[in-house]
Amino acid sequence: MLAAKHYQFCSRCVMDSSAINIEFDDNGCCNYCANFIKDLSKTLFQDGNEGASQRQQFVAKVKAAGRGKNYDCVVGVSGGVDSSWALYLCVKEGLRPLAVHMDNGWDSELAQQNIENLVTKLGVDLHTHVIDWDEYRDLQQAFFDADVIDVELLYDNAMLAVNYQMAAKHSVKYILAGTNQSTEGMAMPPTWNWFKYDKKNIYSIWKKFGNGNKIDTFPAIGSWNYVMFRKIRGIGWVSFLDYFNYEKATAMDFLNRELGYKPYPYKHYESIFTRFYQGYLLPKKFGVDKRRLHLSTLVISGQMDRDQAIKMLEQSPYPIQDDLEQDIEYFLKKMRWPKSKLEDYLARPGKPHDNYGSEKKLWEKLMKVSSYLKRLT
Repeated sequence: MLAAKHYQFCSRCVMDSSAINIEFDDNGCCNYCANFIKDLSKTLFQDGNEGASQRQQFVAKVKAAGRGKNYDCVVGVSGGVDSSWALYLCVKEGLRPLAVHMDNGWDSELAQQNIENLVTKLGVDLHTHVIDWDEYRDLQQAFFDADVIDVELLYDNAMLAVNYQMAAKHSVKYILAGTNQSTEGMAMPPTWNWFKYDKKNIYSIWKKFGNGNKIDTFPAIGSWNYVMFRKIRGIGWVSFLDYFNYEKATAMDFLNRELGYKPYPYKHYESIFTRFYQGYLLPKKFGVDKRRLHLSTLVISGQMDRDQAIKMLEQSPYPIQDDLEQDIEYFLKKMRWPKSKLEDYLARPGKPHDNYGSEKKLWEKLMKVSSYLKRLT
């Protein structure tokens, strides 16, 4: 019989031994935050004139590429603070963005209000891609029946696809994203999610467990689609916030004060499903609390005190029990599940994504080829 894994808690961030491949040095500091500290030194933003110069050069390049077009960039917006701040900064820098939102049927009313306030007050055009709910519910049901961990692969993949598709439609060369090092740069433990461009995995799971209906409104992106958008059409995905000294609390305060933005208790809680998934399903079924990663990133980037992060982790992701009960009721009604079905799902063990078809190995080969060609030039 294997000995039980020794539990350890990082002395510098708030990651712990629930993360696979975690290692601790003699001071009790983990490799996740150690690697993140190294990565932080490589981010584009630098204080003073050098950082401002890099940003100005990049903005000028975006403007030049968009000359004569309706838009010079695409910005995906979810209603969360990162993407909202990226959109605001685009406008502040004199860019002409098209805001793009992907509606999978799980948006909270607060997220909808935040997006509406943002685009109205900034005077920005908004394109919303709506996925047919019955279609999306069938896809989610297939993922639940497959017992894989990353049910959010569906949303993330569709969001990537919509952004690239809209950029291609409008001949835009830049997608300026709210992705950034300072609030989400720490590496995700490999068993906590799945490869986000895995269209094959999505369709393999759906074909095995779905109801057999056609998938018409769900946009999907795979490895070859990525090559087409990036290498052939020349569309760049840029973590725009890395060109700024991004402090989440400062950004949130400004958005609230100037643009009527209302915050959420935790990262990615603008979606009702994401809130329920991260706050209840992941911890219950897979023993994963993604708050550890999100809070550790803020601690290491100096945006949160470690003691404050520890206190937040000591609380339930649902500090108010009524909120959890309401979300359970809403989830069951929307998915058309009896409570017994939720109990059965939580009781079953998780299964790896690569039990089903996957293009992850193809992606890895393509990235090796791309890296090799870069070294030749």
